[in-house]
Amino acid sequence: MSRLLAAVSAAALFVATPSLAQEVDLNAVNGIVDQGMNHSQVMQTAQHLTDVIGGRLTNSPAMRQAEGWTQQQFRDWGLSNVHAEGFEFGRGWSIVRSSARMIEPRPLDLHAIPIAWTPGTGGTISGPVVVAPIANAGQFDAWKGKLQGKIVMISTPDTGSEPDTAPFLRWTDAQLADRTSFSQPRNDPAAAERGLRSPQADFAGKLDAFLKAEGAIALVRMSARDGDLLHGTGSGYRVGQTPTVPGMELAAEDYRRLARLALSGTAPTLELMSEVQYDDTDVNAYNIIADIPGSARGGEYVMAGAHLDSWVAGDGASDNAAGSAVIMEAARILKAMNVKPKRTIRFALWSGEEQGLWGSLAYVDQHLATRAPLSDPAFANLTNNRTWRARWPIQPRPGYSDLVAYFNIDNGSGKIRGINAEGNIAAAPILEKWLKPFESMGVTTVGLRPSGGTDHVYMQTVGVPGFQFIQDPLDYNSRIHHTSADTYDHLKADDLRQAAVVLASILLSAANSDEPLPRMPLPTLPTPSDPFAYPAPN
Repeated sequence: MSRLLAAVSAAALFVATPSLAQEVDLNAVNGIVDQGMNHSQVMQTAQHLTDVIGGRLTNSPAMRQAEGWTQQQFRDWGLSNVHAEGFEFGRGWSIVRSSARMIEPRPLDLHAIPIAWTPGTGGTISGPVVVAPIANAGQFDAWKGKLQGKIVMISTPDTGSEPDTAPFLRWTDAQLADRTSFSQPRNDPAAAERGLRSPQADFAGKLDAFLKAEGAIALVRMSARDGDLLHGTGSGYRVGQTPTVPGMELAAEDYRRLARLALSGTAPTLELMSEVQYDDTDVNAYNIIADIPGSARGGEYVMAGAHLDSWVAGDGASDNAAGSAVIMEAARILKAMNVKPKRTIRFALWSGEEQGLWGSLAYVDQHLATRAPLSDPAFANLTNNRTWRARWPIQPRPGYSDLVAYFNIDNGSGKIRGINAEGNIAAAPILEKWLKPFESMGVTTVGLRPSGGTDHVYMQTVGVPGFQFIQDPLDYNSRIHHTSADTYDHLKADDLRQAAVVLASILLSAANSDEPLPRMPLPTLPTPSDPFAYPAPN
């Protein structure tokens, strides 16, 4: 796949490439650039989502506030069909306050956060620690009879690390060029079902039951990053699956100090306090939907989405108030221009992404396509997102063909540098045309490789053209993603304005194109890439 040409002015582009005028309305691009650069509200939106509302754990009070506020913003900007679409999720949970302190062999305040959906401590508790690294159920026997009244440190302490690369990164031309190559799929149809049978699949619940039975008073794990960063990510949100043992995450440096003390024979004693609240008033989570209605093309629509939910160690800024603010700003820009697209332009703010892409999967399942159930009764009680990839055939719904393109924003607050065409060879040159006016803003690459881990994935699994933008990573992966440092301070205003402008333009081009973007064939059960591979051992 060729890369985009060198940057040129819009006027020269119009003269040199007259066919582009049929695909991209350059006068509209001028209006989008003016509205998005000179009258932007993207940072005001991001600031309200982060500073005012804060971390938006799915079904938490903050997320409920965000659901209401974003709908009102869409209405205030004049969008249509603004509504919340519910799907079953589970319990709400929020942190009221928490603390952790070493009291022996010396007093020391520790950096800690409750693990999501774990219960509170019921006041301040204290006890000696025992370092009992437990990574699978086969290790339970080694700790039977040794955990009564203990605070159990379950992570294996490492020696730490010092960064050997810059924590802040913008893609170079060479790195972007590497994204244009086609990546062959590696098919192992049995792998998805093997994953369902994995003993690790329900390990968190088994560990909780073991610790409760052994009389442990709390669980402590080590943060996955150095630098006093915390995450607090957890599971157990399904009704009836709430953990019973209080859980805390300690900063890696604090955790290692405790582990060294325990190993040297000076077993530390800790005080922990975790006050949390559960909310069972509504087990449904909600996607937020808003439209700019189309003037032709029947029920066809194009769509852009980002997930509104986040973890709560920080304010969920780069992940993903940034993407949500870009989605909302693109909607504001286009509505302020009073565009009349041929196809409806739909904007979605997803919920439950952090727990397994729940919101976007619910939309796919309800509006686009579903999958046949698994025949094995052992899988009957597993959740939809656990079994989705293992179920064949795909069964399109009546609205399957109406969604002609979906564009996703969820790679932090870096500027858009291109888009992943997800192996869609026919769509790649069209995406190049639509992005061409933004070469001078750094948008230079249409890559054929697939990307994963966010809300376009389930669109792709049923053959809907779903795309994830390529963005500069900045410090997203090094220190921001899911951490206590994910606050407004790390958002880059120039990058978010650029992203909103690019998104608004590509949505308008997709909505007004004479033909919809080419689709990949409806996926069917693939044959193994290696037909002679021996089955993996259980």
